[in-house]
Amino acid sequence: MATTLQKIKEIEDEMATQKNKYAPFSYHLGLLKAKLAKARRELLTPSGGSGGGGGIGFDVARTGIASVGFVGFPSVGKGSSTLMTKLTGTHSEVAEYAFTTLTTVPGTLKVHGAPIQVLDLPGIIEGAKDGRGRGRQVIAVARTCNLIFIVLDVQKPLGDKAVIEAELEGFGIRLNKKPPAITVKKKDKGGINITNTVALTKIDTEEVKAVLSEYRIANADVAIRQPDATPDDLIDVVEGNRVYIPALYIDAISIEELDILYRIPDSVPISSKEWWNIDELLDIMWEMLDLVRVYTKPRGQTPDYTAPVVLRRGRSTVEDFCNSIHKEIAKQLKYATVWGTSAKHSRGQKVGLDHVLEDEDIVQLVKK
Repeated sequence: MATTLQKIKEIEDEMATQKNKYAPFSYHLGLLKAKLAKARRELLTPSGGSGGGGGIGFDVARTGIASVGFVGFPSVGKGSSTLMTKLTGTHSEVAEYAFTTLTTVPGTLKVHGAPIQVLDLPGIIEGAKDGRGRGRQVIAVARTCNLIFIVLDVQKPLGDKAVIEAELEGFGIRLNKKPPAITVKKKDKGGINITNTVALTKIDTEEVKAVLSEYRIANADVAIRQPDATPDDLIDVVEGNRVYIPALYIDAISIEELDILYRIPDSVPISSKEWWNIDELLDIMWEMLDLVRVYTKPRGQTPDYTAPVVLRRGRSTVEDFCNSIHKEIAKQLKYATVWGTSAKHSRGQKVGLDHVLEDEDIVQLVKK
């Protein structure tokens, strides 16, 4: 019986022979892509396991309001470990040879009053997505991060970038992307009904039906609202286990190499040794994490700007704010007065639990 890796190789070889063919083969190509996605899922979530995230030194207690993980090849481990140590004060082993960091090393960094957990992950190797090395455990931790720092080797940044992206993509991590604007609603009967509000330029109805057929979906309403949607986008929606994480590309470089790195989108050239450009790195990191700082104002007193309550955007209502302080506060709340961007008036606005707070709002709570 063929192993999962052999199945993947056979499917990829067959896809290579089909890609240059035309419409009559689009159904078959869509079928192959779905088979490949299912085989990769089988490889990365072996029976009896929960997806490969465990292992000594890989599971770490979550702290802070958000987490940032360093991902790179073992050859760049020295740069990320040095930066990790200087940013957080947590010692991450540094040496001139590869594979220095063998476990996940956690630390905490405060940015604008918000505690951010920083994770220095062991280096991954090419083929991690196929189960090589400890890649499965490393990337499983990366899946839980709110932001990923991809550490590049300045001697071959574009090559490293392409390989690391492929490894993370193979594990269901989508970097700097939003979830596809595609919905698949299963139903009891009526077959496959496809509607689209944009032109289908990279997928056709036959490919849609092929993908759904491989997943044993015979009856569904499919709505495509994404320009240039592909069969891979549809597969991501059907699989339902993809994570969409912002990423920054960083490397320790010299001034002469600055221009090379700035050509890469979402890149921040730094020098952890000389402590050069770190402020820009932290500013961009803060923007990409998209956090909300909320300052408290006790009645009759000035706001406390020294210790903001930090919330994640999308979970930043007055109720979220209350719960982050103490679970019982929301039950006792009569109303809150809010000053700042989310308030309608500069003199403050009385609001309820469902009011959404914005960054640097000031809140005063009034009990029943």
